[in-house]
Amino acid sequence: MPLLQVRECPEDIYKKIALVAKKQNRTIAQQVVVLLEKGLGQEQSNIERRKQLLVKIGSRKILDDAKLIDEIKLIREDRER
Repeated sequence: MPLLQVRECPEDIYKKIALVAKKQNRTIAQQVVVLLEKGLGQEQSNIERRKQLLVKIGSRKILDDAKLIDEIKLIREDRER
């Protein structure tokens, strides 16, 4: 997992984050991640986002031309290159 370091964070902001983290039984690092997710509009968990994506993919219509494609033939052609 990538590491994010913030330098020169204002003390009042740090104290607010620490206070909220304590109330939520989180570490400061966990609380910062939650705040970043909310700020970036990613409040859903990864699992929820994946489920929504799978539903979206599953609801797409497959064109008749795509149904005629022989996957095994394509794999064999690729392997023979």
